[in-house]
Amino acid sequence: MVQISGLNKWYGPFQVLHGIDLTVQQGERIVLCGPSGSGKSTLIRCISHLEVAEEGVIRTLGADLTKPSPARRLALREVGMVFQSFNLFPHMTVLQNCTLAPISVRGLSHQKAAEQARHYLSKVGVENQANKYPSQLSGGQQQRVAIARALCMEPKIMLFDEPTSALDPEMVNEVLEVIVKLAETGMTLLCVTHEMGFARQVADRILFLDAGRIVEDMPPERFFTAPESDRARAFLAQIHR
Repeated sequence: MVQISGLNKWYGPFQVLHGIDLTVQQGERIVLCGPSGSGKSTLIRCISHLEVAEEGVIRTLGADLTKPSPARRLALREVGMVFQSFNLFPHMTVLQNCTLAPISVRGLSHQKAAEQARHYLSKVGVENQANKYPSQLSGGQQQRVAIARALCMEPKIMLFDEPTSALDPEMVNEVLEVIVKLAETGMTLLCVTHEMGFARQVADRILFLDAGRIVEDMPPERFFTAPESDRARAFLAQIHR
């Protein structure tokens, strides 16, 4: 689904990603964790082509994202992204937020897009909020709407960039429960999160990043009980204090 080789990314003089190599198979559930500033969000933003890396190759669904082409456009339509801060259009209703991309990008009719939107809003438990505006919803409800909006494009890959970091503590679990249910459907997922209990429950693999490098890449039971690097051991010790 995703193949990355030799990926390097700079912000001005600061190199945020160093020689990233990564292969993601269909149906894998991968959690990216690590200290703030380690490059986790930048990496998944490169996979969605929201950031452009200066060196290396990223192939998503076989399309080379480093080269403009019809194949790249088609591949990027199959990548859904859920952000930290919801990013819903405030002047549109929940339903309008969910139908905009399917109508404008996939060419669905208004009726078909609305039916699909209501289906996915139901999946995430906010179908009764369809005619409200984002400002009328709680943070947890807004994030569930953001997940439904991404699902309305029926992507093959879902990327989550710290989806609970902007939420009050009592709202975190309701959003994590939605992602757990989504993971159980077999969709390919990459999720940046600091929620280690969730990572342990959902992930097939844990990627631990530090200073722009993948330091650990292993199943969760190994990562949480026997990480190989001193940096990962220190990170887990800090979390468990």
